[in-house]
Amino acid sequence: MDAADQDSAGPVSEFALRVRDLRVVLDDKTILDGLDLDIRRGEILGVIGASGSGKSVLARTILGLLPKAGGVIEMFGQDLDAITQEQRRALEQRCGVMFQHGALFSSLTIAENIQLPMRELLHLSPALMTEMAMLKLEMVGLPGDAAEKYPAQLSGGMTKRAALARALALDPEVLFLDEPTSGLDPIAADSFDQLLLTLKASLNLTVMMITHDLSSLHATCDRIAAIARGKVIAIGTLRDLLAHDDPWLRGYFAGERGRTIFANELPARADRTNAEPGSG
Repeated sequence: MDAADQDSAGPVSEFALRVRDLRVVLDDKTILDGLDLDIRRGEILGVIGASGSGKSVLARTILGLLPKAGGVIEMFGQDLDAITQEQRRALEQRCGVMFQHGALFSSLTIAENIQLPMRELLHLSPALMTEMAMLKLEMVGLPGDAAEKYPAQLSGGMTKRAALARALALDPEVLFLDEPTSGLDPIAADSFDQLLLTLKASLNLTVMMITHDLSSLHATCDRIAAIARGKVIAIGTLRDLLAHDDPWLRGYFAGERGRTIFANELPARADRTNAEPGSG
């Protein structure tokens, strides 16, 4: 199925995000060129691609952190170019972001980091913000005494969880995760994957997760979108992508780690009837 038409038969209410013909140019270099993508409500969509393919650029453009040269971005059925600044801010509050490496402010305690979005966008008493920060810490599995620590005092896994707690500060409906398990040991990465699945189920989150972690793709994602040559070249389930005949995709999954992780799925490559190719 072509990426542009992948979900065109479904009602708009099924989608948290829809991107059509997106073009992004940075420093006179075209990064995304006619990219189409749908993200369904309640799914975890993994986004893969080579370094420099535009994965993070896509997320940042959706969030309004980078300008687009063309195309349409719809969030919850609303064209972001056709609404007021106030309406856009209201939509942005329905999104949470966890940047790569956490991006916590080193001069703030973990509680203060979590409270930062609340201070900027909500009108809450200090006591209520403290209570909410503690709730978010508990939600991501961090002990209460982490609240008064600084990012430098946390392990890599705890830092990721603290960044996730901040991303959840405003109770978002859509969560953007940029390489959430990078730099973690396998045990911490597996623990984060299980946390993500628990939060998705309990909070009914929609998640766009940029990752190179093959184990995370296998453990958490409902669907996977592959970006290459400025477009989504394939989107579908893991089995769909394993059966796809794009040379880059075949190389991506065919390495030793891929053969180990996807041992049970790799035979599906022989049956290409379920492949869901993209527009590239």
